[in-house]
Amino acid sequence: MTHHAYHIHGAARPARWLVTCDHASNRVPEAVNGGTLGLPEAEMTRHIAYDVGAAGLALALAERLDAPAILSDFSRLVIDPNRGEDDPTLVMKLYDGTIIPGNRHADAAEVERRLDLLYRPYHAALADLAARRDDTVILSVHSFTPQLRGRPPRPWHIGVLHGHDARLADPLIARLSGEPDLCVGRNQPYGGHLPGDAVSRHALAEGRPNVLVELRNDLIGTEGDQRAWADRLAPALEAALADTGL
Repeated sequence: MTHHAYHIHGAARPARWLVTCDHASNRVPEAVNGGTLGLPEAEMTRHIAYDVGAAGLALALAERLDAPAILSDFSRLVIDPNRGEDDPTLVMKLYDGTIIPGNRHADAAEVERRLDLLYRPYHAALADLAARRDDTVILSVHSFTPQLRGRPPRPWHIGVLHGHDARLADPLIARLSGEPDLCVGRNQPYGGHLPGDAVSRHALAEGRPNVLVELRNDLIGTEGDQRAWADRLAPALEAALADTGL
């Protein structure tokens, strides 16, 4: 199934897992400023426009978990599906030192148009997939840059993020932390979840077990790297879910 706001892969796969990738693409749809935000290509390939490597990792994980996956098909700079509709960072005008020209004059009407065009269809599809089973477990896949401009390097290989529901995150962190070659961050490089974000909306509000994993993007820059990390993470995720007894 394909839609201008998202792609769904493996919709008929039977596992209770649902893999999501909110920042899968750096695409600017033609309906938004003629398909450009006024940034050079070099900026649109940076982490500010999408989560580098996350789409390939999400697809590989979904394959190994025998689970469906939903991936956004628009840049987070157009509108960020991992923010609540009332979040002031929903449409960024400045990100990691880069001004976003195409968002400079995005008023309330333009934000509403982008919500209807992209954000709401993505979340409606995600909600339908999550509701396909009563015992859905949400795995949200992201990546992070090794270093923000003017900030110290980030040491973590992987971050495991959670809000108030750490039922799945706790055993996953315990398992990953036992691997001597990994630096694992709990709620690093970002803290937990924001009210109204994708996990809050589709997992926490519904009582669904969930975890958000962030891979440092220099570790998943190639298809081979993405598949290798999926091979490593899928068994840990399955074991952690078994540990919960859920």
